[in-house]
Amino acid sequence: MSDSILRDKSKEFAKQIVVVCRDIKKEHREAVLTNQLLRSGTSIGANVYEAQYAQGTKDFISKFEIALKECHETEYWLELLFETDYINESVYKPLKNDCGAIRRMLISSITTSKQKI
Repeated sequence: MSDSILRDKSKEFAKQIVVVCRDIKKEHREAVLTNQLLRSGTSIGANVYEAQYAQGTKDFISKFEIALKECHETEYWLELLFETDYINESVYKPLKNDCGAIRRMLISSITTSKQKI
């Protein structure tokens, strides 16, 4: 159940990241930070999706732990872009909140999975 919700949330988040990065590139012609955000922000969902076909619980946990690392990195890039005025608060806050929600879901899923082994 929660894996499906997590897959949906991480994919929707990735789509939002793509749009924000496209807008930043268009408005500010900034590519270095934006490409980092694009890579990490979309990697979360890719790893969550990949975990669906994990080769056992340890592989599943590994994919989710990678997604968690990418989630933390995404939070960093969002914060940096906000603090350097590439994105405003009305864009930053919802993305930060969504990223935090995904992070908490990943932590919960990892913890539950580790208890099984």
